[in-house]
Amino acid sequence: MSSLLTVEKLSKTFGALRASDGIDFDVAEGETHAVIGPNGAGKTTFISQLAGNLPPDTGRISFAGEDITRLPAARRARKGLARSFQITSVYLEFSALQNVALAVQASSGHNFRFWRDARNDAALLEPARLVLRDVGIEEAKFNMLAANLAHGEQRQLEVAMALATRPRLLLLDEPMAGMGTEESQRMIALLASLKRKQTIVLVEHDMDAVFRLADRISVLVYGRVIATDTPERIRANEAVRKAYLGEDF
Repeated sequence: MSSLLTVEKLSKTFGALRASDGIDFDVAEGETHAVIGPNGAGKTTFISQLAGNLPPDTGRISFAGEDITRLPAARRARKGLARSFQITSVYLEFSALQNVALAVQASSGHNFRFWRDARNDAALLEPARLVLRDVGIEEAKFNMLAANLAHGEQRQLEVAMALATRPRLLLLDEPMAGMGTEESQRMIALLASLKRKQTIVLVEHDMDAVFRLADRISVLVYGRVIATDTPERIRANEAVRKAYLGEDF
């Protein structure tokens, strides 16, 4: 498989803290590539640089053969990068359907000055319904305010909003954060259904989910990638076990 995303020598410092330290990383078309590591390893900083929310100090990011290192997040999104955040970022005062309709609108090149129109535009609402069904949100909840959805449903909604932009690459930052067991299983099933249909970079602490979903895993420790390999080889890697997984994993 050819690389859709290539990262070369990416670095980012905050004062004396080196959050990204010469990271090399690549994602093949159709791959689910997980990024794991202890708290403070620099995972969210790394995802923020991929998405364009945080500029790197040095290094290069290529997407579909194009250098996007200095492109802002909005332009990256138009090129096909979509991101979900560690903390749910839906519009709580809008319904689930309206949230996704806004994402459909954004993917068509319009901006959010026309929110009121988007919330009532059938041409936006119909594709929004299709995406909501795809992520497993019950139809009875389409018109429920996002604020009234359960936490797990809000995370499903956030994935739906990202998918509604028709991305080539989906960046997921801890999609199972704060979920109970049942909600986590629903999210795992959703992500499993996206495999091969969607290229994914997955940052996640739930190791059961990571080892079930990932084609490859990169392990980030103190801003450095200490290993990239298949789940089986990562599980057996002594340096990874010592740095993060533990001897009993």
